[in-house]
Amino acid sequence: MKPHPTTTWRRSSYSNGMGGECVEVAASAEDVAVRDSKIPHGPRLTLGSAAWGDFVGALRLGRIS
Repeated sequence: MKPHPTTTWRRSSYSNGMGGECVEVAASAEDVAVRDSKIPHGPRLTLGSAAWGDFVGALRLGRIS
């Protein structure tokens, strides 16, 4: 996913706002990008929509911690 000026990043509800672990995600029709909110212009991990769904599903089932 190439960032676009109108890209909407959402911060994880688990981020504490105190400078700790802050993860943000942005979704398009094709993929999902993940970044560290403390480094917004830094590297991003981009996953296809299906891979993102598998990842989130594994988190919900406790297969990833």
